[in-house]
Amino acid sequence: MYNTVLVAIDLSADSKKVIDTAVQLAGDTRKLHLVHVVEPVAAAYSMDIYAVNISELQQEAINFAEQKLKKIADELSVDADRVHTLLGAPAPEVRNLANEINADAIVIGSHGHSGWKILLGSTAIKVLHGATCDVMTVHVGKEA
Repeated sequence: MYNTVLVAIDLSADSKKVIDTAVQLAGDTRKLHLVHVVEPVAAAYSMDIYAVNISELQQEAINFAEQKLKKIADELSVDADRVHTLLGAPAPEVRNLANEINADAIVIGSHGHSGWKILLGSTAIKVLHGATCDVMTVHVGKEA
């Protein structure tokens, strides 16, 4: 049913469940694209970090993500041209990549939060709003 499935993962232990669901949905790992979005360091920290070289810290975060994502891709036999490490705000970056690769579906994890976290929104909700393809959320994390 789906020819191109974009799997957005956060590189946590929960990523395995998201990937497994995407593999089942696609039926073939050759249909998968993997993406991890590294948020800009300045956006991730609200405190003053004047003593740190921000660009160096940012590059370390990107390198770390690329290595982890490459390892996952190698285990799944996903070609390197289908592995994407991006820098920016996760939701718009995932939506933009989905459009760029003509994805039929996006698979992303969601913790299914309630209360304030719903009001503030999660990455999965933000990806859903504005997506031009199907979006499947996979419940991850601890049960409430």
